[in-house]
Amino acid sequence: MVSKLVEYHIQRLKDKDPAVRLRSINELRLLGDLAALPALEQVFRNDSDPEVRKAAKLAGREIYDKHAAKGSQKTE
Repeated sequence: MVSKLVEYHIQRLKDKDPAVRLRSINELRLLGDLAALPALEQVFRNDSDPEVRKAAKLAGREIYDKHAAKGSQKTE
C-alpha cells in the first residue's frame, strides 16, 4: 500500500513547473519509500528538464541503495 504522502508527491511529479517536480523528488527521496521508484524511473526517462531527470535518477538510486543495504544487513 502506498502512503497518501508518497502518492501526493508522485502526482506532483506531473506538475508543469520543474521546481515543483524537483521539490517532490526531494520529498520522495527523504521518505525513502520503494513505491516511489517506478514514478521516479518514469521521470528519469521522460522528463523534459535535465535537472529534474538527474534528480530523479539520484533519488531513485538513493532509495534503492538504502533498501538494498537493509536487506544485506538482515542476511549477515
